[in-house]
Amino acid sequence: MSECFFDIRYKQTAIKVITDKDLKDLLLDELIKQYTLLEKHIQKDKIFLTSYEPVEIDKSAPKIAKIMADAAKKCNVGPMAAVAGAFSDVLGEFALKKGAGDIIIENGGDVFLKLKTPRIVGVHAGPSGFSDRIGFRILPQQTPLGICTSSDSVGHSISLGKSDAVTVFADTAALADAAASAIGNKVKGRKAVENGINEAKTLKGVLGVLIIKGNKMGAYGSLPELIKIPNTK
Repeated sequence: MSECFFDIRYKQTAIKVITDKDLKDLLLDELIKQYTLLEKHIQKDKIFLTSYEPVEIDKSAPKIAKIMADAAKKCNVGPMAAVAGAFSDVLGEFALKKGAGDIIIENGGDVFLKLKTPRIVGVHAGPSGFSDRIGFRILPQQTPLGICTSSDSVGHSISLGKSDAVTVFADTAALADAAASAIGNKVKGRKAVENGINEAKTLKGVLGVLIIKGNKMGAYGSLPELIKIPNTK
């Protein structure tokens, strides 16, 4: 199977794509379209951008805003907690409609997958000793699938917790994104990992979660096969 690897960028969004069909130009056009629709919605609804809690939106809102609001409501977070995952979802669905059979859309750690062959997805956990040493084997029958990794020690995302990695698996990347934020916010205190697991248990639609904090790791739910990644350094 031949593969196409490319990046698409627009304003604050940078997305990596692996697919079996060259859709770079079409996906860039779709990214610009969806970004513009979301921008216009935010201009009309400023609370949508700033709220740390779920918000209600009207029926005229664009699909991407509805996806974000729905995921946020399920996880009791603000809609922007699902923005990266929502872009992965809408672009992944678009690629499938345009004939892609094998597709990975990655937006800053938020991933949409629809696979024909198994793939290994690694976990980066900042300063933890587990970082880049473990991963998940994703099988075609487990997709379409959304995966998000949130962290306090890596990247620029806002987190109220202290996790090195919260990796969430869900039916959509938007839900995985929102859930990772909600769970990550609880990973703090003496029982940081346990607190995160308890939060994960309350969230409907989450398939599974892996939490890493320092030298501690915990898991909940139905996860793909966890594997060790050889140290090549």
